[in-house]
Amino acid sequence: MSHTVQPGSLVTLHYRIMLPNGQPLISTFEATPATLQLGAGEMLPAMEKLLVGLAAGTRHVFELEPENAFGPHREELVERVRRAHMPDEEIEAMSVMEFTAPDGSRYSGLVREIDGESALIDFNHPLAGKAVRFEVEVIGVV
Repeated sequence: MSHTVQPGSLVTLHYRIMLPNGQPLISTFEATPATLQLGAGEMLPAMEKLLVGLAAGTRHVFELEPENAFGPHREELVERVRRAHMPDEEIEAMSVMEFTAPDGSRYSGLVREIDGESALIDFNHPLAGKAVRFEVEVIGVV
């Protein structure tokens, strides 16, 4: 039985995603470890690939360029939305708004700027275009 991570492994691990300056964004180290089924889409494929071959009981830190993390920042995902098409609530610049798509799925966007007529909303992932540091401690592999 192999104790290194393989494609399709069930892995128990702690992980932390940080900005290059060390600011943590997501971390399980202070809580319960995560259990992930590789290949099930629970983690970014680029991050899953980094886990393959790691041994249980080891800790690693990876530096990821934006294209290997949350993707490049895409200008076509920044669009102007008329106030008439937005929820009737107080909206501030640099706040995140939830939208419901016609198919019922929900998605969010960052309000970059807003005036009486419209808002400029960025639908990129908040970490798009950013390099991240991915730290992982593999606890167990099945």
